Amino acid sequence: MLKTTKTTGGSRLLRANLLQPLKDIQTINTRLDCLDELVSNEELFFGLTQGLRKFPKESDKVLCHFCFKPKKVTDEVLKPANGRKSQLLISDIIVLKTALDAIPFLSKVLKGANSFLLKNIYQTICENPKYESMRKRIGEVIDEDVIHSRAPFVACTQQCFAIKPGIDGLLDVARRSFCDTSEAIHNLATKYREEFTLPNLKIPYNNRLGFYFIIPLRDITEKLPNKFIQVVRHGKNVHCSSFELASLNVRNKSAAAECFLRTELCLEGLISEIREDIRILTMLAEVLCLLDMIVNSFAYTISTKPVDRYTRPEFTGDGPMAINAGRHPILESLHTDFVPNNIFLSEASNMVLVMGPNMSGKSTYLQQICLIVILAQVGCYVPAQFASLRVVDRIFTRIGTGDNVENNSSTFMTEMKETAFIMQNVSSRYYAAAME
Repeated sequence: MLKTTKTTGGSRLLRANLLQPLKDIQTINTRLDCLDELVSNEELFFGLTQGLRKFPKESDKVLCHFCFKPKKVTDEVLKPANGRKSQLLISDIIVLKTALDAIPFLSKVLKGANSFLLKNIYQTICENPKYESMRKRIGEVIDEDVIHSRAPFVACTQQCFAIKPGIDGLLDVARRSFCDTSEAIHNLATKYREEFTLPNLKIPYNNRLGFYFIIPLRDITEKLPNKFIQVVRHGKNVHCSSFELASLNVRNKSAAAECFLRTELCLEGLISEIREDIRILTMLAEVLCLLDMIVNSFAYTISTKPVDRYTRPEFTGDGPMAINAGRHPILESLHTDFVPNNIFLSEASNMVLVMGPNMSGKSTYLQQICLIVILAQVGCYVPAQFASLRVVDRIFTRIGTGDNVENNSSTFMTEMKETAFIMQNVSSRYYAAAME
């Protein structure tokens, strides 16, 4: 239900929060205040959604790569085996450039925000001059037209042409060779289309094989010409190569590897300067993950539900747990006739005994209370008309029956062991849900 984040870092942060919800009321309320503003201000919500799309999905992972100091580029490092390392380094720089280029749009969106969390993000990220300084420094070396791409050949081309022309003569020569071989490969494909009457012949690229041919089976009337080698059938297509293409592939990969290595040499000084301000990169990575979770997960989920179906929970220090018309967040979307339930727990009445026939909803009732508590303590709205909660530090559940053959435990023994574990680990602010 909540897994609508757009970045891998946002997904990891969401999972971490669900497994270990917050326990500080002030932090929870700060997130809820931010969520209030996003829900009530559609322009801000859609602006942030659009702004976060401008950041590459793997931004947090790449930004943290700069925390690890790479080896100094020497003749020992400049070996073909290290071409992949150089390629990854160039890709990281391009992702960093793309992320820094997206900050001005994020700044424009957050400028009028009122909640403490969004205002703090605006002040620490958007108004920090170090980001603009780093962006300008990268712009002195990296070509302004270079963008991050996930398509293999486009990414390879962008990495080869990442550095501005004229900085390194040997790099310019390697680029010329890369362009010549790439052009020769496409000319070869055109030649084969005309020579063998294969109008739908395609020439895709992947990082492992390089260029190869794809020919639809419907275009092959008889046997393929002998020029085609390594013929393999894939569904309705045939994948193959030729000796000419294999030769051009070797030259193309060699030229690309030379481009990567020369580019790494040119980036050595830039990387050292970036690492001096590594703190602001880790801060940017954390902010992007947090915004992704709150905007693309919490706010998006609430926006897809009918009005007033989700409400902001209230937190008290030692008050009761009171939930009015609470619902199971997952099952209510599967059943239109879901019946909401209430609960009230206090110091004077801190236990509820639920009884009923099979399939009457006892387990659902216990589960929905646990889920409402977890959703509230990660800073999200809850599926209820009203919810007043106290922060719990532990949630224990004993729901479901079954023996454990591996541990030689019957159903009754398993229940007793789990109940004993709960009794041995209770605290002054725990919540337990057990089913007999």
